Amino acid sequence: MEALSDNSTGKNSNSLSRPTGDGVVIDIGTGDGRFVSVAAAENPNKFYIGIDANAKPLEKPSIKATRKPNKGGLPNAMFVQAAVEDLPQELNGVADEIHIHFPWGSLLRAVATADAEILSSLRRISAPGCLLEMVIGIDPERDKTEIERLDIPELTPVFLHSYLIPKYKAAGFDLLDCEILTGSEWSQLETSWAKRLRGNDQRHVWYLVFTAA
Repeated sequence: MEALSDNSTGKNSNSLSRPTGDGVVIDIGTGDGRFVSVAAAENPNKFYIGIDANAKPLEKPSIKATRKPNKGGLPNAMFVQAAVEDLPQELNGVADEIHIHFPWGSLLRAVATADAEILSSLRRISAPGCLLEMVIGIDPERDKTEIERLDIPELTPVFLHSYLIPKYKAAGFDLLDCEILTGSEWSQLETSWAKRLRGNDQRHVWYLVFTAA
């Protein structure tokens, strides 16, 4: 792991996610909800909300979460269909953690370019001291067409520190950590994308953590 900041990571060796005790955890771009489902089962004192703009992949995890606990249900998890730029007002100021893992499409473009509307929406749902954790993975060759279509800039250290991170700071998020993850590190994440992309050493994966100021 190559650190790009002087901040201590504080990460558990078995998980990239930083523990904050009890609280509300929101997973943006949750997809099939794997991260929420696994984390909610392991952390019963936290409440998890998986959000995705596409309702279809949310159907199965939503049904499973409503089962009785002895049949795999998760009373501390729920799933919401919503666009990140139009998150429900009920979430204002409730998030103690926000996770965005391997975003794609418009969500990738938004976080990789520090879209002002998206950052405002994320700040709106953040409680004081909320941790915003992002894992952004791009393969310059395999993802070339999508990178060009979305006009994604190359995420170099210079771009991150001279442009992207200052934009997040202006939106109310202070940097805690900025690193490049190795394949053995990012493949630990309990997301379907992490499992699917495992073994691709060419993928550049960035780990960024901010705190709501």
